[in-house]
Amino acid sequence: MANRRSKRSVVRSSSNVFRDLGLQNADEKKTKVRLAVTINQILEKARLSQARAAERLGINQPKISALANYRLEGFSVERLMRFLNVLGRDVEIVIRRPRSRRGTGIHVTAA
Repeated sequence: MANRRSKRSVVRSSSNVFRDLGLQNADEKKTKVRLAVTINQILEKARLSQARAAERLGINQPKISALANYRLEGFSVERLMRFLNVLGRDVEIVIRRPRSRRGTGIHVTAA
């Protein structure tokens, strides 16, 4: 059988998978995931059980499970940032002009 190449085109990513998938509130979803990744990394490094993590963050264990599994519908960006503060991290918001012509957006980085 001959090796055939498909005629699929490659589309450059916008750097936001949620936008690429056409989901609403893509920037907010990306921000929540980035914050949740950082929270989960901190909790993992601290080796806290879900019960202890829930106690520390002032929420119940099922919410920690949702956070650990990135089911973030019940969490606001503000709430996730508060969790980071409780875990001893500063959250800094920087407002500036876009770096490129791709447009504006929300970018979260962890130090």
